Amino acid sequence: MDVTGTSQIPRQRGERLVDTAVRYAEERHWDVLAGAWLEPVAGVERCSCAAADCPSPGAHPLGRDWVNQATGSPVVVRRMWATNPHASILLPTGRTFDALDVPESAGCLALARMERRNVELGPVTSTATRRMLFFVLPGGAAKSPELVRNLGWPPDAIDLVARGEGDYVVAPPTRVGRHGPVQWARRPTAANRWLPDAEELVSALAYACGRDGRRESG
Repeated sequence: MDVTGTSQIPRQRGERLVDTAVRYAEERHWDVLAGAWLEPVAGVERCSCAAADCPSPGAHPLGRDWVNQATGSPVVVRRMWATNPHASILLPTGRTFDALDVPESAGCLALARMERRNVELGPVTSTATRRMLFFVLPGGAAKSPELVRNLGWPPDAIDLVARGEGDYVVAPPTRVGRHGPVQWARRPTAANRWLPDAEELVSALAYACGRDGRRESG
């Protein structure tokens, strides 16, 4: 799903993960981290961490010190993938962007509503686990609960997860276990380099999550 047309960071068929990771650092100035990856074991793809019960196969940091290992240097990024060429691409939040994470059904509803209202949006990812993540300015995660409360929703009553400092998102075209690749619902472009504040998106996202929750409970 892609509604933006030409991408600043085009995804080429057969493109190496390292090239995509480098362009995230060069073109968007995002910090990048090489994460775990999928590898075949006895004909079955397993997470490189070797944990049989890994909750995020092929899509999580490799060590506890990952926060300090993330980098915006293209040279260091290439060095990371030279060691692990199949590594997943992770983008730490709380630095150049935060992310508002909602169910795909709510995300699509909110996206359509915001487009009708000409809301300026940043990049949005869509995962094969049926989640959508809306990129916003840093600091958005910290104030998101209060923004939700001000709209009349207890933050734990709707499925809106704010990802900020100390967290990360999985970047396209990383594959997450058997679910498939993460994709761009709205790709990074020159037009959306300047990210919206969380306050500009929370109302539509909270409404969509609340409506989505009522439909599921019904």
